[in-house]
Amino acid sequence: MKAEIHPKYEEATITCACGHVMQTRSTVKSMHVNTCSQCHPFFTGKAKFLDAEGRVEQFNRRYKRNT
Repeated sequence: MKAEIHPKYEEATITCACGHVMQTRSTVKSMHVNTCSQCHPFFTGKAKFLDAEGRVEQFNRRYKRNT
């Protein structure tokens, strides 16, 4: 490897819009994100599954072949 061409890999702080702060390592010292695992509905279990009609049934009804 060539010397001094690689960026420094240092401690980094990731801050979410909800206020959660994570420590990791990166080439960027500080990052701000909109969602994290603490506030994202998929990870918190608050995700809503809106499927009034099954997607497969809806597809089959729309593209049903007359054979």
